[in-house]
Amino acid sequence: MPQITLPDGSTRQFSNPVSVFDVAADIGPGLAKGTLAGIVDGTLVDSSHIIEQDATLAVVTSKSEEALPLIRHSTAHLMAQAVKQLFPTAQVTIGPVIEDGFFYDFAFERAFTPEDLELIEKRMSELVSQSIPIKRSTISRDDAIKFFDNLGEQYKSEIVGDIPANETLSLYEQGDFTDLCRGPHVPNTSHLKTFKLTKVAGAYWRGDSDKAMLQRIYGTAFPDKKALKTHLHNLAEAEKRDHRKIGKQLDLFHLQEEAPGMVFWHPKGWTIYQSIVQYMRAKQIEHGYKEINTPQVVDMSLWERSGHADKFGDNMFSVQTEDRSYAVKPMNCPCHVQVFNQGLKSYRELPLRFAEFGSCHRNEMSGTLHGIMRVRAFTQDDGHIFCTEDQIQPEVAKFIEFLHEVYKDFGFEEVIYRLSTRPANRVGSDESWDKSEAALAKALDSQNLDWQELPGEGAFYGPKIEFSLKDCIGRVWQCGTMQVDLSMPGRLDASYIDENGEKQVPVMLHRALLGSFERFIGILIENFEGKLPLWLAPTQAVVMNITDKHSEFVEKAVKVLQNSGLRAEADLRNEKIGFKIRGWTLERVPYLLVAGDREVESGELAVRTRDGKDLGSIALDDLAKRLKTEAVSRGKTLLEG
Repeated sequence: MPQITLPDGSTRQFSNPVSVFDVAADIGPGLAKGTLAGIVDGTLVDSSHIIEQDATLAVVTSKSEEALPLIRHSTAHLMAQAVKQLFPTAQVTIGPVIEDGFFYDFAFERAFTPEDLELIEKRMSELVSQSIPIKRSTISRDDAIKFFDNLGEQYKSEIVGDIPANETLSLYEQGDFTDLCRGPHVPNTSHLKTFKLTKVAGAYWRGDSDKAMLQRIYGTAFPDKKALKTHLHNLAEAEKRDHRKIGKQLDLFHLQEEAPGMVFWHPKGWTIYQSIVQYMRAKQIEHGYKEINTPQVVDMSLWERSGHADKFGDNMFSVQTEDRSYAVKPMNCPCHVQVFNQGLKSYRELPLRFAEFGSCHRNEMSGTLHGIMRVRAFTQDDGHIFCTEDQIQPEVAKFIEFLHEVYKDFGFEEVIYRLSTRPANRVGSDESWDKSEAALAKALDSQNLDWQELPGEGAFYGPKIEFSLKDCIGRVWQCGTMQVDLSMPGRLDASYIDENGEKQVPVMLHRALLGSFERFIGILIENFEGKLPLWLAPTQAVVMNITDKHSEFVEKAVKVLQNSGLRAEADLRNEKIGFKIRGWTLERVPYLLVAGDREVESGELAVRTRDGKDLGSIALDDLAKRLKTEAVSRGKTLLEG
């Protein structure tokens, strides 16, 4: 006689074992109709799952937090069923849920086309209208291999073959389609009405370039049409904002095959880059950091001692010379310890904050490279704080304040905070982990921040906080990090003398705000659609003449603006003023300044923004001061009419 405890604390008693659906039906027919799954004693299960003893139960409907991944998972199976019906020779491989939808990989003799996707979507809708039940069953590993071999699904057989022999597996059947899956799934296909297939791409089997190339179909699904419409709008916005496209349009950078994953910065792009470097340099000095610079190529023995050779060896570029093995540094931290190790350090010198615009190289797989967002050569706004355990919390709190200042200056107001705690495999004592985790949590609480704990997600050497930005179309970008390191300082012989004259190993805090400059600039380009705020824009103002007789005044105006520290250019081309304005608007220049007869006579410039706003005529000296104020304040003091 199981007793079921519901989320509101109420209970229901049953004389026999019951399914999740039975409990929902007992509560009411409306709930039963909308039931997708259940959470029994904290575990997500199918609506057909039988509860045999006392348990807690939350019924999952389309409004539940758990509904979205569940619907997407089931829609992936729906897509695979449609593909098998339309293209019987296609073999099914894997089909996971991903951040914004799902994909399924298929082995097929040709590439799927956009027309194929339309056919697959149409068949999926037909299957939805049939309300096909989705049923779970169990099977032994050996029987599963035979089952998929008989179907000709060699990839599924290979997956099953890698599973231990004593495992009991689950299959999910919907009509003529059966797939290996842990589940759970929705009860029937009628719950999968809102979906869209988005694109096709190639993907190697199991991510191995030596194995077969498969066809990966991407899609997304939502509980309702409104959510799907919003998502598709955001996808269109993301396409429009693609940093690779805008970077080419604005002549900011390029990449080429001779240096894959390494950026060629053009003058305008390098101006943006250097503006960020100069800003970050000033902010780090303000917050007590000492800037250092460390070698690009370091003997492999250092990376072996630090542990990076074992953990990241495959991603490191290496070189042999004079019978010695060197690595191009993939990160800066071991080198920062070497700077700390020079000379005896006292506890009175702690905390000691080092910062470096550290150039790093990592041999990322070519298939993962993506514009300037995912590269092989990048520069980090890297920093390391050497401190005592008692200094962890105040240092982290100061860093969070620093981070908020920086993100606000770049126009990001919404930050997501996650605290990753100790994994099963770790170094350091439980006492040190307790202290480190408590310090990070206290630092977040001291700033009155809402944060999420990620149990077991910390690095092996210590807990960490991840700081993620949300952009203007709702995408989340993990940028900043603060990590407590309980391992590396000791491995690399770092020490200081405490107040009792004893040698102690310092705690090392790894911190970054932007992450890599390359990726962060890509984020900025996409967030602002290339319309960077004045202080970051490579060209901040263009002064244009209407006729040749205004050229002398234009040149004078440009010099005045440049002497005020602004990046201004003259456009003296023999073109109509409307043509010039349109061209510079497409270049996303913040201010378009025009000189005609009236402006020359009055010593003013007609001021127009790239968004088309007419701010009237402003005296040249006043305009220079006001633009300079806007640039220095980073948009906090905007030029008004």
